Formats: sequence, C-alpha cells, structure tokens
Amino acid sequence: MTQERLPNTPSGHASPVPTGIPHQRHGRPRYGGGGNRRRHGSPKARSRLRRWVTRTMLLLVLALIVTSAGTYLWADSRLNREVDLGRVSDRPPQGRGTNYLIVGSDSRAGLSDRARRDLRTGSADGGRADSVMLLHTGRHGTTMMSLPRDSWVTVPSFIRPGTGKRYPAERNKLNAAYAFGGPDLLVRTVERNTGLRVDHYVEIGFGGFVAVVNAVGGVDMCVGRDIKDEKSGLDLKKGCHTLHGSKALAFVRERHQEAEGDLDRARNQQRFLSVLAHKAATPGIVLNPTTLCPAVKAALDTLIVDKDMGLWNLASLLRAMRNVTGGNGRQINVPVSGLGIPTSKGSAVKWDVTRAAKLFAELRNDQPVRT
Repeated sequence: MTQERLPNTPSGHASPVPTGIPHQRHGRPRYGGGGNRRRHGSPKARSRLRRWVTRTMLLLVLALIVTSAGTYLWADSRLNREVDLGRVSDRPPQGRGTNYLIVGSDSRAGLSDRARRDLRTGSADGGRADSVMLLHTGRHGTTMMSLPRDSWVTVPSFIRPGTGKRYPAERNKLNAAYAFGGPDLLVRTVERNTGLRVDHYVEIGFGGFVAVVNAVGGVDMCVGRDIKDEKSGLDLKKGCHTLHGSKALAFVRERHQEAEGDLDRARNQQRFLSVLAHKAATPGIVLNPTTLCPAVKAALDTLIVDKDMGLWNLASLLRAMRNVTGGNGRQINVPVSGLGIPTSKGSAVKWDVTRAAKLFAELRNDQPVRT
C-alpha cells in the first residue's frame, strides 16, 4: 500500500494515509470525480428525487385505497343476509354490549357425495345446529359462551315452515329448534332461555368451515392425549398438529372420546375458533392477496348472517374472537347440573338454573363475568 504526502503536514513528513480511501477535509470526504457528486447530489437533483418518491407513494396509497374500497364493496355485496332478526317475536329488552349468536350447522349443502364420505358428515337431509355459541363484547372484554346442542330447553311455540302447522311450546333439545324452524326459531329459543337479546347472527356449514380452514393454511392445535374416534374420523397422537379441513372438522365435532362429551367438545370448538380467528387476522394472511382472497371468498360463499350485519360487524366479531386467544376475554360453558339426563327426547344436558341465571344477568348488564 503506497503513502501520500499531505501538503499541509507540519515538518513535511509523510502522513500514512492509504490510497483508495477518501481524504478528509473539514470533516467531509473528498472524492475524486467531483462532477458525479455535483450531478447527483445537487439541490435540483435531490428535489427531483423527492418529488418522484412523493408521487410514487401517493400512487401506491391511491391504488391501495381504490383496491380496498373495491374489495370491500364486492365482499359486502356477497354477504348472504337472509336472517331477519326484525321479524323475531317475543324478544327480550336490549341489554348492554353486543351479543353475537354463532352457529355451526351440520348442513351438507354444496357437498358432493364424495365430500360427504371424506368428511364423514353422514347423509341426513336438512340441518341441525351442530354448535351454538353466544359471544358477548362490552366494557369488560369478550365472553365466549357455549350452549351445548343437547341442552334441555323450552322451545317456544312456532309455525313449521313448509307445512304451516302450529306447534305449542315444548321442552326439547336446543338443536331441535334449528331443525324445526331454522335460524328464527333458534334465536327465539336462545333468547327465551337466556333472557339475552341476540344482536347479530352468523352461521357457517360444514363445507364452508372446511374451505376457510384450508384457505388460511390450516390451524395449529395441541392435544394432551391420543384421540381415535371412528364416528368423526379423528385420529391424532398426543402433541401439536396443523389441522386442515377434514381433520379440523373432525376435531370440532368429536365428542365420543371426551370425558364430558358435549361440554368438552364445546371447549374444543371455542379453542379452535379463537385460534382460527387469530390466524386469519395475522399479517401473513391479511397482507397476502393469494391467501386472503381465497379465505374471504370461502367465507362469503357459505356464511349466513342477519340483515343488519356488515363487514364492519364481521371484523368486530373476528377481533373479539381473537381477543379471547390473546387473554382479553373468557371462554366458558353455560353452567350445567347434569349430563346425559334421560328425557322424552333422549339423553340431554341440564343447565344449573341458579348459576346460569346469574351468568346471563352479568352478560345482560355488561358486568364482569364471575360465574
């Protein structure tokens, strides 16, 4: 490496400055070929660069706004708002906070014969409420409460669709209300037995559930023991797994290997839906069009909501479910006093009347849940 003599060095001795490294004068580097610096670093050049960057950013933001607005309008127009809560009769008064009735139906609509076999859904026509949850949001966070489908409740009097025949109020299982009168009767039954007013209704069938889970790339779940259930088709070893469509459906439906049957299944359903909502809201899904678009389409193709439900309400529901996973909320079952209670309609789940009434009052008044 050669050395240069600096002209201003006292005594004229050489100063060991390696060649190839810019010299320093007044704290600034001195480069050879100053023309390039003047050409690219001049005030005019910097001003042109700033204008170009500003215009580019504005165009990108404008494109994002236009795309988001277009996607929002498209998605909002695709919502199936066939449930009219305004027509539901004998409703309890409006409470505080917001209540969402979330229903997973065992409807096989849209499933081919092969899909029914692969998913082990059976071949029954019509549909029943396979899972029923009431999600409350308010000042004290989110409470996700499962109502076991075999709950022994009072089904209000109703006129059966298709036949026009009137049926008196009777004691029956909760999921029978959906089978007899669809969403309207299910809402009336939930409201009659809880005293809570349902503000929004959201339903998804087997096919839609599988499509949404697959669209987000599966959901990670951990189990504390081996599970093998021939009826649902679930076969899991102890540990953590990524559950895709068919296994995810088997997981949320499985109850025959659970100690408390419907109650344990309800807990699994809550846990799964909370994790699914959390994953659907992650940047890897929301900011990736190749993942987001199929997930949104899968949901919109199968969701049934009430007439007052919009995408904003769905987003609020998603955030509330995600909050449960994040610790800002609770996952509970309605208090029960007995499982497998013999009834005229087969074995059922009996609610603990006193504890359940206290819980419903806390939710209705938007108080902290202590039950």
